[in-house]
Amino acid sequence: MRRLLPAIIATLLFFTAIHGSAQDYNPIPVAMPSLLFAPDARAAAMGDVGVATMPDLYSQHWNAAKYPNITGNAGVSFSYTPWLNSLVNDIHLLYASGYWKPRSEAADAVSASLRYFTLGSIEVGDMNGEFWQTVSPHELALDVAYSRKLTETFSGSVTLRYLRADFSTGSDETTPGNAFAADIAGYNEAYVTLGRSEMLLGLGFSFSNIGTKISYDGGNSNMFLPANMRVGASLGIPLNEQHTLSFSTDLNKLLVPTPQLQEDGETTEEAQARVDRYNSISSVAGIFRSFADAPGGIGEELKEVSWSLGMEYTYLNQFSLRSGYYNENPYKGNRRYISFGAGFRTESFQVDAAYLISTAQSNPLDQTLRISLGFDLEGIRNLMR
Repeated sequence: MRRLLPAIIATLLFFTAIHGSAQDYNPIPVAMPSLLFAPDARAAAMGDVGVATMPDLYSQHWNAAKYPNITGNAGVSFSYTPWLNSLVNDIHLLYASGYWKPRSEAADAVSASLRYFTLGSIEVGDMNGEFWQTVSPHELALDVAYSRKLTETFSGSVTLRYLRADFSTGSDETTPGNAFAADIAGYNEAYVTLGRSEMLLGLGFSFSNIGTKISYDGGNSNMFLPANMRVGASLGIPLNEQHTLSFSTDLNKLLVPTPQLQEDGETTEEAQARVDRYNSISSVAGIFRSFADAPGGIGEELKEVSWSLGMEYTYLNQFSLRSGYYNENPYKGNRRYISFGAGFRTESFQVDAAYLISTAQSNPLDQTLRISLGFDLEGIRNLMR
């Protein structure tokens, strides 16, 4: 299938792309936005909440500090997310993660993940529009994390990440980009008594993708990575010995400077000068500027905070039903959707599915089924005995 590379890249940058016609429509552009996409079906089914949900095999993306609290000593997971599946069949996100603890009750854990987002095969034409070659644009992230309990209830983690984005077409104008980043996260899990019931309260935070900038043109221009702050809470309510209900919420903000729109009466040269100053901001300075640089003041800063709510019902710790809602301000990307899904787990494996229905503008994941599969290595070993 013949497709234009710029159009595909514009699709990839769906929610951070070009400014709209409205004066106050001002989303924040970042490179490699796929780093923000929920890779697993469990979190996706609950509106992309995950920083403080109960620990699971997929915790590496959301909050690696949860692993010391997980039951078991080793596990791996695999997830598949199709992209624009109503239009094409070769754009998708593949994700694999795993963790290891010396013992089930160990206070520390090592974990890793591999993320691969591919735009499929694209035919590139020459100056005359004739077929030249086939390219496969993609984004890749490889990371490793160490997490440890620091108190009886609180654990922390540090993640190191290597990033590579290749949108090159074989010409000198585009080259693969490389970058490095890190995450710092924390998670607190403790029982609290509300009324006559004892409930499990989880609190979490994560500062992710804090690192260098990345360039797609050999260093002539550099873009911000999607540095991100996420905080959240969850509450697990045991209805009885068989039924459990949990509620979760996340707040999310990009730690990237807000683009400065052209002002009334400003010349093109003056606007371009401000764009150049924006592009010259370092990634570290951009984190601090991101809290107080929106042209619309505190009102616009608050619009840059997205939120999500999730609910999960579990029966016998095996069957789960989930639902959630994600909300992003219309002037900062306008991603709003309802999600739902289900899960089934045994001692040795688990399978999760999620489905998304967009309630706002067109969404690349609208009406998309996502699947995740996880394996508890200790459970598999017990089955083989």
